[in-house]
Amino acid sequence: MYRYNQFYIDGTWQAPSSADTIDVLNPANAELCAQTASAQHADVDAAISAAKKAFVTWSRTTATQRSQFINAIADEMQARIDELTDAISTTMGCPRHLALDIQVQGSIDAFRQFADMTSYLDESHTENGIMQIHAPVGVCVLINPWNYPLSQLVGKLGPALATGCTVVLKPAEQTPLQDLILADIADKVGLPAGVMNVITGVGQNIGEYLCSHPDVDMVSFTGSTGAGIKVAQAASTTVKRVCQELGGKSPYIITEDADLEAAVRYGVEDVMINSGQTCCALTRMLVPQSKYDDAVAIAKAVALENVVGDPRSDEVTMGPLSSHLQQQRVREYIQAGIDEGATLVTGGLDVPEHLQQGAYVLPTIFADVHNDMKIAREEIFGPVLCMIPYQDEEQAITIANDTVFGLSSGVYAKDHASAIAIARQIRAGQCYIQGSYFNTNAPFGGFKQSGNGREWGREGLREFVEVQTFVIE
Repeated sequence: MYRYNQFYIDGTWQAPSSADTIDVLNPANAELCAQTASAQHADVDAAISAAKKAFVTWSRTTATQRSQFINAIADEMQARIDELTDAISTTMGCPRHLALDIQVQGSIDAFRQFADMTSYLDESHTENGIMQIHAPVGVCVLINPWNYPLSQLVGKLGPALATGCTVVLKPAEQTPLQDLILADIADKVGLPAGVMNVITGVGQNIGEYLCSHPDVDMVSFTGSTGAGIKVAQAASTTVKRVCQELGGKSPYIITEDADLEAAVRYGVEDVMINSGQTCCALTRMLVPQSKYDDAVAIAKAVALENVVGDPRSDEVTMGPLSSHLQQQRVREYIQAGIDEGATLVTGGLDVPEHLQQGAYVLPTIFADVHNDMKIAREEIFGPVLCMIPYQDEEQAITIANDTVFGLSSGVYAKDHASAIAIARQIRAGQCYIQGSYFNTNAPFGGFKQSGNGREWGREGLREFVEVQTFVIE
């Protein structure tokens, strides 16, 4: 069992101010797999104070120095890739072989990209007697979710370090281990004291205090829309910057002239990866009425190809949900879909006897879904796909945009040009064209209640800088 009874603050492992601890359960078997300290306000104060002190010198380091540290951390992550993989697979249930590739190796590669962006702070633009430069925003609180815990950490930590910011990391209490391993790595490579501080705690106890703290200049948060509203409210008291990636109910339009077999397969696989716990999952599949029955049959066949079981098995494609609480929430949505009159094509509430100890939900597909149903309007965050028929392209676009969310979307048409023409009409921050996949070079973020700001790429880097202007003439 993993046991961390200290926080990483100001370059050292420090004892917490309280004896309170957090138990972390393995969602595959409900067994205790880790225990961490539980931060209180005094621990938050210590971490933020260390970050504030370190910012004075870290913000003045050269681009080369910051790049060298980022690469050194990435090298050590690569050396400890098995440990990172085991930590994530054990605490959130992603099959180990998928966690290795998607959750860990992809994150290491993405982190390295920020080593090449450190010179952004040295860029300037002078025109008409006005010189414009970039300055680091300051002390940043990075609050990470449990579904892609290392990827989301890297997407925040990378640009923060690259731009000369200092940070306080607060992982989800369900998946704390990768942040603590990163703290150990930072210590090993000699990252200056206070640049990266890691505390573990319960969001309800310290979240508002972290976000409202007067010495924090920015909060980067990934999580539910409800929690994001609370973060924004807390941060508003000191008028700090807030960057948020929140919920989604992303539409996926398949056109009349698309390759139906390929398009439906892509859509089902997109939803089922990571047991449906993906914020940008294309959970509303919009299909022409004329192709609807065929699409439903294809979707069922693809869903049934999944092997649900022990995350340690190389044969398994779907592990449990992240917790029994999440399992309960998803099951409640499935029941709601049944009660609303949607047709349960496959999956549902039951699981095999040998999986009942874990937080498992089988790949679930609903047909005959209308966009005003609860399962079509609210984020389920589980392996549940809603298939919605439409009559023509105009109606498909209307249904796609009839949501409070706008994080992601997808279009599969006869070709790229046709798909892009439809994608331009969807109110979402990102669109996957013709079966494309998540790319860490692409700016990621939402419209409407899916958040504000962007992560990844240069746009993600800009969230961590202020524009400073010198009037020289």
